[in-house]
Amino acid sequence: MKFLRNDPALKQRRRELRRNQTEAEKTFWAHVRNKQFYRMRFFRQYSIGPYILDFYCPTLKLAVELDGGQHIENENREYDAVRSEYLKAQGIEVMRFWNHEILIDISSILTKLAERVTPLCPPLI
Repeated sequence: MKFLRNDPALKQRRRELRRNQTEAEKTFWAHVRNKQFYRMRFFRQYSIGPYILDFYCPTLKLAVELDGGQHIENENREYDAVRSEYLKAQGIEVMRFWNHEILIDISSILTKLAERVTPLCPPLI
């Protein structure tokens, strides 16, 4: 059987990635875990088809990718483009942020993410 979501063949790799998070991933996760961001549930290292997403919100059909410097290289940019097209074909929007953006100004990143969320969910009071 072909798995579209969380393929068991990728389970060990997903675990490794969760155990070895970057500082940017730890920072982002601290702000979105346990439905604390607009009551939206996010998953870490969630796989869709052959790809493992940094963060995924199924309610929004939104992948959040945190990229390091290696994503500037042409080969990696091409891979990211193919990956994003695959996800788009699955109905999933991809938002990308640089690791240093997360570490320097997480509030701006959360504001950008909130702009994507607020049409669907009123803010918490």
